[in-house]
Amino acid sequence: MGEARAGDRRRPRGHRSAGGVPPLTRVSRRGLLVAAGLTVAGGAGLVEAGVLPGRTRVHDVLGLTGEDGVVPEVPAGPVESGSFASAARRTTVGWTVMYPHGQRADARLPVVLVLHGRGGDHTSAINDLGADRYLTAAVQAGTAPFALAAVDGGTDNYWHLRATGDDPQAMLMAEFVPLLAKRGLETDRYGVLGWSMGGYGALLHAADAGSARVAAAGALSPALWRDASQAAAGAFDGPGDFRAHEVFGRQENFKDVALRIDCGRDDPFAGAVRELRDEVTAAGGVQAGAHTAGYWRRMLPDQLAFLGGALAR
Repeated sequence: MGEARAGDRRRPRGHRSAGGVPPLTRVSRRGLLVAAGLTVAGGAGLVEAGVLPGRTRVHDVLGLTGEDGVVPEVPAGPVESGSFASAARRTTVGWTVMYPHGQRADARLPVVLVLHGRGGDHTSAINDLGADRYLTAAVQAGTAPFALAAVDGGTDNYWHLRATGDDPQAMLMAEFVPLLAKRGLETDRYGVLGWSMGGYGALLHAADAGSARVAAAGALSPALWRDASQAAAGAFDGPGDFRAHEVFGRQENFKDVALRIDCGRDDPFAGAVRELRDEVTAAGGVQAGAHTAGYWRRMLPDQLAFLGGALAR
């Protein structure tokens, strides 16, 4: 998903009423400032209340969505990529494993699965978020070394079994995790991290696999809805499919999984995220931010420190 951009901020030309406009010389400067202030304050209040559109844009212009995260200027560690024929997904699946700087590509390390957002693939973690360098920075800051392993889950299937037979969750469990084990990574218990569509997928994977397999799960702006009628077109095959892959109401499944769930307060999923956070025990929270890569980069250091710390216990 691309970052939101502020629109053209040039002021439109004024309109002259049929009855004419009094000369500016007859209006005091103080009067103009007071009138302008009341207009802006009133408009902003209506935007906040949801009466007027454009709250996220206004917050972005006013700097209320927070700073974009900046990829740290540190060296990336070894990066290994490949592909395999996935029976579960019925297609060829690409993958990338990232190691922190100073570690070998065959190092025996704990691992975090990385699930991309809608429209992404296994390269998105590096190309869009700079996760390879954030990983090095996390380890340099004192987090115990671990690896990140990204994989293709399909551009828009929302990381769950579809009517077509495409099953990315089965791919993760039955194919990708064993592949990582053969590479020498520690997979008895692992972490999972995702953003947007992948944030939902990470939570679903943690709930389905349970704490016997998943030690920790991190979700950035997870794509969550409370009703099938609210879901994005194509995210589910129908109301039955939606109910079969809910993450709400599954507190017991998350009970012994360390969770961190973050979302920007101007994100369209913020309401549903707050509701899920009320159900489960999770670190993180709802901070200044929107549904953008800049927000995800800003929160990535906290997510990686949390996941690395949970895997080191």
